Amino acid sequence: MTDRNKPTGSRPRKQSSEPAVDLTSVLSSKVVGQPNVIDAIVPYIEMFQAGLSPENRPVGVFLLLGPTGTGKTRTVEALAEAIHGSAKNLLKIDCGEFQMEHEVAKLIGAPPGYLGHRETQPMLSQQKLTAVTSERSPLSLVLFDEIEKAAPSLTRLLLGMLDRGVLRLGDNSVVNFERSVVFLTSNLGAREMLREISPDFGFQPAGKPIPKEELTGKLQNIAMVAVRKKFSPEFVNRIDHVITYQPLDAGSFDAILNHEIAALQDHVNTRLGPRCFNIEVLFETRQWIIAKGTSPEYGARELKRVIHKHLTQPLATLVAKNLVEPGSKVIVDLAKDGESLELRIAGDSEAAVNTHPTVLLVDDNHDLLKFLERLMAESGWRLLAAETAAAAKKLAAKHKPNAALIDYMLPDQNGVELAQFLRRSQPKLPVIVMTGSMLAPEEEALCEEYDFPVIRKPFLAVDVMNQIRTRLAASRAAAGR
Repeated sequence: MTDRNKPTGSRPRKQSSEPAVDLTSVLSSKVVGQPNVIDAIVPYIEMFQAGLSPENRPVGVFLLLGPTGTGKTRTVEALAEAIHGSAKNLLKIDCGEFQMEHEVAKLIGAPPGYLGHRETQPMLSQQKLTAVTSERSPLSLVLFDEIEKAAPSLTRLLLGMLDRGVLRLGDNSVVNFERSVVFLTSNLGAREMLREISPDFGFQPAGKPIPKEELTGKLQNIAMVAVRKKFSPEFVNRIDHVITYQPLDAGSFDAILNHEIAALQDHVNTRLGPRCFNIEVLFETRQWIIAKGTSPEYGARELKRVIHKHLTQPLATLVAKNLVEPGSKVIVDLAKDGESLELRIAGDSEAAVNTHPTVLLVDDNHDLLKFLERLMAESGWRLLAAETAAAAKKLAAKHKPNAALIDYMLPDQNGVELAQFLRRSQPKLPVIVMTGSMLAPEEEALCEEYDFPVIRKPFLAVDVMNQIRTRLAASRAAAGR
């Protein structure tokens, strides 16, 4: 005997037997600098794929909080790409369009008796949920963007949907959300988070970063306080995870820029076909784009606009004037004034360009040199390795590195003295000093005077990479001022 009151479209007991995509690795390549977000979302998707999600409720309900430009909306788009193959397989509701109470009726449609109710199609319907699924997966992704901007009646409307997985429309039909993941994004607490990240006053020493673990806890507390002030307890209790996004660091900005440049290259290849060409963006140019397109306040939100204005549009001008031969290489370099970019066509005999940083590593630990050389090569970086100060000076004079990482104890010279020598040769060269022991007070004072960060051994390789990225970004930002 069937249950006639059971809404249509309920979740099947078993999903496709085809091997599931490794969502963790796929999302990690698309969403930069937010591993905690991926760890929270992926288990719910895997439960659905296994047919083990609880019935009579959505697969998962997530409230995404954090500073602007950290990737909240991008996460949902990346999940749609991973599951369905396209970011368009997403039902997105812009809550800024529902700031007035009467506008919320657009979501469920007007009830019978209201003028024009038959002509008004609800924005949340079973047909629209089905339309954003694909042959690859029956899972619907629903995004309520900037939920805090909507009228209070919207959150009241969602209570039943988030709790029982069903929504009753104006014509009394029922929409089933059992095969849906619901995302709510919000900028609640963003201003307070920004003040915590970049304090203008207080006891935090200027220029000294807050430890990551401490900052993560503070941002989560700020987010939860803002959520509880805005939403009712019954609404908050229906959310599976409140996820706070972390501010992006220099390494994250670098990875995002690499993705954007790769996407631009793919766009050129797809749209131009046999007339396509290669784009090479120099390392100094990449640093300039990051400095122009990122900030603590807006994250990476401006990056696409900077790339569009300073790179995509000039490329389009070259193509429109037939100045780029098919298969040629366009090199993107900084203009002499340092305030704009210039594009030039590479000659046939031109050497390979430097699109990633060149790092001078000076240490007599042969195993460490080999390890860091392999690690940097995986990131596309070029390593100049030297075991003595004399060899380091020759390499620096010949190759002009973008940064230097120097051990304090060298066979032929003190590492701090070598750092001073390199800084005199290249006044803007970021230099980091490594040591396994305490420095003498006068050497500590020199490192502070010359702005040489000191890393204590042993250290994690990823910390060294991030330190170099941070120093490069700071050097570029200082040069642009």
